[in-house]
Amino acid sequence: MYIRMLLTMAVTLYTSRVVLATLGVEDYGLYNVVGGVVTMFAFLNGTLSGATQRFITYEIGVGNQENLNRVFNTAMCIHWMVAILVFVLAETVGLWFLYNKLVISAERLTAALWVYQFSVLSTMVLIVSLPYNACIIAHEKMSAFAYISIIEVLLKLVIVYLLSLTKYDKLIVYAFLLFLVQLLIRGIYTIYSKRNFEETHYSLKLDRSLAKEMVGFTGWSFFGGLASVGMGQGINVLLNVFFSPVVIAARAIAQQVENAIFSFVQNFQTAMNPQIMKNYASNNLQQMHNLVFASCRYSYYLLFMIVLPIALETPFILSVWLEEVPEYTISFLRITMLIGLVNSLSTPLMTAANASGHIKKYQIVVGTILILIVPIAYVALKLGGTPESVLWIYLGVVVLAQCARLMIVRGLVNLSIRKFCVSVIIPVLKVSLISVILPVFINHYLGDAIINILVVCLVSVLSVLLTIYFIGINQSEREFLNQKVKVVLQRLKIK
Repeated sequence: MYIRMLLTMAVTLYTSRVVLATLGVEDYGLYNVVGGVVTMFAFLNGTLSGATQRFITYEIGVGNQENLNRVFNTAMCIHWMVAILVFVLAETVGLWFLYNKLVISAERLTAALWVYQFSVLSTMVLIVSLPYNACIIAHEKMSAFAYISIIEVLLKLVIVYLLSLTKYDKLIVYAFLLFLVQLLIRGIYTIYSKRNFEETHYSLKLDRSLAKEMVGFTGWSFFGGLASVGMGQGINVLLNVFFSPVVIAARAIAQQVENAIFSFVQNFQTAMNPQIMKNYASNNLQQMHNLVFASCRYSYYLLFMIVLPIALETPFILSVWLEEVPEYTISFLRITMLIGLVNSLSTPLMTAANASGHIKKYQIVVGTILILIVPIAYVALKLGGTPESVLWIYLGVVVLAQCARLMIVRGLVNLSIRKFCVSVIIPVLKVSLISVILPVFINHYLGDAIINILVVCLVSVLSVLLTIYFIGINQSEREFLNQKVKVVLQRLKIK
């Protein structure tokens, strides 16, 4: 998974640079805005995917193969229906929004329409294949998940090469090639699952009672999916309405870096989430709580270790990475990384809530808080707010949502807020405040020479690691780590 992570991050950062240079700032921003319109409908897919993952993992934890088969068959039926629904919405409401609300120059409207259609097809392919992904993760076949993901990023690297060779409209070609990659990767996931998991040999049989339960679970996840649109693509649309495409490009670059960096956390949480759900299914709540605490802390540490040097050297890194750095990119990236740090603490709590199956209150309260970013940001921009003000509002809303999330999960799985603060909040705050002192001091007094930049990055990583070791983990974790290091050293001596 971590080989996958490193390769994915490297390829994502490289391809973003080349695609931006090849398409240009305006077309790059246009692609992200138009693709975002499809994402506005794909929240249905996201909420249903969470439900499918929860029900499949839960049945594996219980150990009932017959129920597992019923869950998968029902999930496939529902996903096909959702794919059709997304297609209808995208070709009606979505097209109306594209033509009437987005700011697109007349000469690029045709290209935008092609990008939109390929994005719709890609979304549909993703929807009908998600139950297979859910099975791979629920069975904890992380090596297969990693290998297939590596194939995907390598294919995207090929796209960048082909994009530089084509004589046709590069924006249209880029969207088309991404669709082909999506189609191929989904086929690989399907073939692997059918060969390894008995429940994936399905027939389209809909269990009405189970479907009602799954759709009900999905229905209460609606606000969460809608909130994701409001926080992500909703911001893009607002920035498109109030500012130039250059601002959208800056936002897109910040999101690319955020996605690449957050892959560290996603790898860890992808491996941890099935265990959280399975422990709940087997009624082992104490172990479940320990996993939630550990997942939150380690997720934050992994992300902070990368965020700190990037935040300190953002101008230099962007100047090396991009041929042209759009205005606002530096500030957008730094604020986005702060948002990512807060969000790294949210997924384990969300997984705990999903494991319980009782998510009505959770989704309504948290989803309502998160979606507030759209009207608040709109008012701020109408009053003359800057592009950065939107992301600061984003950060504030995310912090508020995290507090609400913790309060609700306490009642769902009997999670102690006091223990969460002692085991998670206090350690991550200590690590954050103490580990930044030396890197910030060195960054302030050293110049911009490449050797000085490398020194700052190295000191930042070492400072975070040492602070985590002495302050961020408890005694038992420290002893466990020491033992693992001894085993590795012994193996090296033997070789």
